[in-house]
Amino acid sequence: MKNLKRRFFIKSSSLVAGGLVLPSFNINRMANSANNKKLKVSVVGCGGRGTGAAVQALRADENVELVAMADAFKDRLEKSLNAIKQEFEGEKKIEVKEKNMLVGFNGYKKAIDLADVVILATPPGFRPLHFKYAIDQDKHVFMEKPVATDAHGVRQVLETAKVANQKKLNVVVGLQRRYQYSYLNILKQVRRGVIGKITSGQVRWNGAGVWVRERQPNQTEMEYQMRNWYYFNWLCGDHIVEQHIHNIDVANWFINEFPVSAQGMGGREVRKGKDHGEIFDHHFVEFKYASGATISSQCRHQPGTHRQVNELLVGTKGKVNITNKGVIDIEDHDGNIIHTYDGRKDESPYQIEHNRLFKSIRDGGHLNDTEYGAKSTMSAILGRMATYSGKLVTWDEAMNANDNMIPENPSWDSNPPVMPDKNGMYKIPVPGEYKIS
Repeated sequence: MKNLKRRFFIKSSSLVAGGLVLPSFNINRMANSANNKKLKVSVVGCGGRGTGAAVQALRADENVELVAMADAFKDRLEKSLNAIKQEFEGEKKIEVKEKNMLVGFNGYKKAIDLADVVILATPPGFRPLHFKYAIDQDKHVFMEKPVATDAHGVRQVLETAKVANQKKLNVVVGLQRRYQYSYLNILKQVRRGVIGKITSGQVRWNGAGVWVRERQPNQTEMEYQMRNWYYFNWLCGDHIVEQHIHNIDVANWFINEFPVSAQGMGGREVRKGKDHGEIFDHHFVEFKYASGATISSQCRHQPGTHRQVNELLVGTKGKVNITNKGVIDIEDHDGNIIHTYDGRKDESPYQIEHNRLFKSIRDGGHLNDTEYGAKSTMSAILGRMATYSGKLVTWDEAMNANDNMIPENPSWDSNPPVMPDKNGMYKIPVPGEYKIS
């Protein structure tokens, strides 16, 4: 829990870094203007990010309370609730009754029904379903990135975004760099043309990797995969989608486009065991944009290797190097400093995005990050398709893929979409053989 508080709570000092027919709506039912009403918050997905987001939501507004929590696992929900209570000891912010501690695959519905504002932080494979239900129930939403794990899910999210716009509901997506002072400061200079037209760049998330949870006796395959969701594409989307989306999104944002094609390579050199599911441990992708820009993207999960999380964008006049510790300088091609960021670091971007969400709700505003959240998710999926197949893949080819990986009615006894062979191993994508459906 100490790690959780350090990483996610507001006290942390880290700056890590057409075709839809719309129904008629009763505008009076919508909660887009809250005034002084007490806003009720529910959390769906009670892992570290869900817990942190709940704390940030409760800190974002004086008159808000947590009323319900839903998670697949009781132990995770209870740990989350205890951590949140500890953070708000002595404050009347936590009103989660035992009957509203909802465990299992379907608890999300009641949790969403009870709230004005919903935090969606389950493994991202479930995000399209949960997001649609929340918007159908006229709820404001904070949802973590990525917003899907396949093209089918992205298409669903984009359709739901149209409904959210029609209803004037507020939606914030957890691509927090878009709320971070340093990035916004540098973006302003890029939009002014200080570095000229962006022609190339490099985006990276290279690190050691994440947790592994050992298979337990009498554990069903569904429970095992849910506990180890990061290693299965139907739940996670691979680390290029789940994690590296942040850096890819920055490139999209600064270029002000989404890629038109991608080609790349990847594989498994370290993650070779039964406990690493089906995902790669490294990806390298070249993203092409309609403007002519090429972005080189790399992400790696290999212990003992060079760690680097940053974005370098090169223009016709200069370049900017953005690190996970903030922006240093903008330089011209002769090495002269054009602009220096003033270094303001007084608030976490994780907190700012919640502050903006709740302020918009109070003011009767309309903030909706869904389109860029979905298209940056699709960009990362495009990259995964390129590395898995070893082929050049176009945006249209990827976006129209028939690749729905999410089971309709999962249960603890049902088989997940991928199953191990008799040796306990999972089928790994092979470049040159992998087919985009």
